[in-house]
Amino acid sequence: MWRGAWVADRLGISLAGADPAESAELRSVLGLAVREGNGRRAHLLVSEILGKHVPQRPSVVYGAGRRLGAAVRARLDGAADAGGRRDGTADVRGRLGGAADVRGRLGGAADVRVLGYAETATGLGHCVADELGAVYLHSTRRSVPGVAPIGGFEEEHSHHTSHLLLPWDPELLSGDGPLVLVDDELSTGQTVLNTIAELHRRWPREHYLLAALVDLRGEADRERLARFGAELGARIEAVALAQGRVELPADVLERAAGLGESVPGVASGQGEPGALVRARLDWPVSVPDGGRHGFTPAQLRQLEAALPQLGEQLAAALAGDERRVLVLGSEELMYAPLRLAGALEAALPAVEVRFSSTTRSPVLAVDDPGYPIRTRLRFPAHDVAARDVAARDTTARDTTARDTSADHTTAGPRYAYNVAPGAGAERFDAVLLVLDAVGDTPELHAPDGLLARLREVTDRVVLAVLPSAGALPAPLGGPEFSSYAAAEVGWLLTDLSGVPLEAPTEEREEAVQSGGAHYAESLPVEFQPSPEYQELFQEALRGSARRIALAVGTVAEMLLAERGSGLVLASLARAGTPVGILIRRWLAAGHGIEAPHYAVSIVRGRGIDRVALRYLAARHDPSRVVFVDGWTGKGAIARELAAALDGTPFDPALAVLADPGRCVRTYGTRDDYLIPSACLNSTVSGLVSRTVLRDDLIGPGDFHGAKHYAELAAADVSGQFLDTVAGYFAAVRQQAVAEAQRLAGTDRTPSWEGWAAVERISTEYGIDNVNLVKPGVGETTRVLLRRVPWRILARRGAGPDLDHVRLLAKQRGVAVEEVDELPYSCVGLIHPHYSRGATGASGRTVAE
Repeated sequence: MWRGAWVADRLGISLAGADPAESAELRSVLGLAVREGNGRRAHLLVSEILGKHVPQRPSVVYGAGRRLGAAVRARLDGAADAGGRRDGTADVRGRLGGAADVRGRLGGAADVRVLGYAETATGLGHCVADELGAVYLHSTRRSVPGVAPIGGFEEEHSHHTSHLLLPWDPELLSGDGPLVLVDDELSTGQTVLNTIAELHRRWPREHYLLAALVDLRGEADRERLARFGAELGARIEAVALAQGRVELPADVLERAAGLGESVPGVASGQGEPGALVRARLDWPVSVPDGGRHGFTPAQLRQLEAALPQLGEQLAAALAGDERRVLVLGSEELMYAPLRLAGALEAALPAVEVRFSSTTRSPVLAVDDPGYPIRTRLRFPAHDVAARDVAARDTTARDTTARDTSADHTTAGPRYAYNVAPGAGAERFDAVLLVLDAVGDTPELHAPDGLLARLREVTDRVVLAVLPSAGALPAPLGGPEFSSYAAAEVGWLLTDLSGVPLEAPTEEREEAVQSGGAHYAESLPVEFQPSPEYQELFQEALRGSARRIALAVGTVAEMLLAERGSGLVLASLARAGTPVGILIRRWLAAGHGIEAPHYAVSIVRGRGIDRVALRYLAARHDPSRVVFVDGWTGKGAIARELAAALDGTPFDPALAVLADPGRCVRTYGTRDDYLIPSACLNSTVSGLVSRTVLRDDLIGPGDFHGAKHYAELAAADVSGQFLDTVAGYFAAVRQQAVAEAQRLAGTDRTPSWEGWAAVERISTEYGIDNVNLVKPGVGETTRVLLRRVPWRILARRGAGPDLDHVRLLAKQRGVAVEEVDELPYSCVGLIHPHYSRGATGASGRTVAE
């Protein structure tokens, strides 16, 4: 039975094509439902292949979108109409029978822009952009703090009329190429007319192409749009997969009034609520959750590469005995859930996977085979954090201001259709709900929230929350966090200043080596230097400031030559942060470049802060981001960074002042000499602790954490260190430029000699964990300040660079052993097997 028969019988509405075959085709992909609370339009066209109200196989939904994209491409290329149909329509009857060939092309239409409509066509428009390999943006009804709208328009017949355009790049829709506007249906064309009028004032172009699954416009509507195009001096065309017309009686609104009162309710509950589990997905760090702020072909390629793994992760979150699974998107968030549904379908070929989405639109539910909306779940809105930021002026520049706050702040209910089983329909064994981080709110978890409603109708609910650019935390800055000026560095960290995290060094060492805790889950007690040690720092700074300035300049000039002037600096907190500030100062003083600078956390064994990477990717071109640190030891962090950035658009190359381990290509020197900032902890690093990563403190949407030791301000020499080094910039500028040019002509391929030396030392001293061997003067200093040192190996004849090491070793009661043929100035050995008193190869016990 046609799933529009119930409405046709009661309201006198019919769908018709130009001939019986076209009418049958139209009815094969469209049903009719009744809207609630909409005085402008009584009926709702319900697509069988869109994946909005009617659960459908993801391969069918994605295939229909790609097929529409192929029709668009044929028209743009000037080819014959897709499928040989007039007006660009293509045969869609076969789409319900299997997946389309959606391999398509993932690049090429650089001059084409695609704009989709919220909320129903956000995923459809994205699929069209996939087929074209084009940049994509969809309109939104969600205001996002920090993102100024570039425009807006009205959709008069909708339940929520106002749309915003919120691209991260305000010029995303600019260009001379065609603009493709994608909607699920073209009914009158008024929304499209409003959109083109708004955009043409800012970015006039010669060609607009409307694309829809179905084109139901009448002749008057087509003529009106043609006249409008002529007035603009632009060509406006349309393509669709099917076309026809909707025939409405004059009294349709009166007939629809009160119709729902005669329809019995649909019981949807069950006994015990289903289980609730949360899936953790490794969503690609530089890929947005959708097209609300823009989506590029490069991001599509990254998503395509990650989908097989994401499908396996979703499959692992299921119980394993499901026969039918629904992947449920959320309002505008349709594309990412659709692609995840496709990945799950590929991972579990024996499971029947369906896809649909929640919606704002209230629609009457009738459990009748001649009606498309058989059951309805009603629940409170759960994205209030973003929605309650009203956008009163839908333009940031030259369009007419209008009050749209009513549409953006109305909480109202939300709906999920055909999720609960109706009469004669099978139930879903599991529902996989995919949200962005903005939607994961207390309202979602409330007793009457969406999760509770879903648990009433299925055995298992899997919640997968994707990172949302609109939900990313803001950077911290001085003076509230750190003693550095806010303009010098933005800390991509969570402030844990009020949390007691410090533990005695011996306790931390035992917990780390026994496997009971990770070193990043706590902090050492901050070292308080003696007057004698403070004077050693001052001597070291006076003696090495010029040498450090030269290394800073050399690295900065190499980066400019290798990466260009649009550098974005990302220093590895915290030792890399003063280095990042110095490089930023060099670029500003010598080249007038105000490079953005952020401090990010990287944790050995757990990788770099992925939320911080998402922040950087949302606001900067990842290819322009340079990761900066102070020095290399054996190269563990360089390897950790490369592994963490594998598969992302970020360049994993690390830039350091000193590379004694020979682990990187961009460096100021490969000599192992003292960088005075290694002599102290927070008091030379902006009063910021080392970074912390602990699940009970850092959530999935949080930056890694750190503390601000404001109470140590009296001992702070962070500014003095920076100013002293920067004071030599003018004196070493020519030498730095020459050194950078010299190094550019040499073979700087990493040889990893430091790693080989560490392995040799580990064997010689009976240490079975290379992480307990810390080579180089910087790492040796850290051992003496933070860990439980066993012994210090010093190269025979090493000079004043090691004075502070000898003093610290004396204060800690640790022997300094002079050795020959050491590739570093010194090496610090951490107490191996600290809690067990093990014996090393030399026969000495750890207790010795």
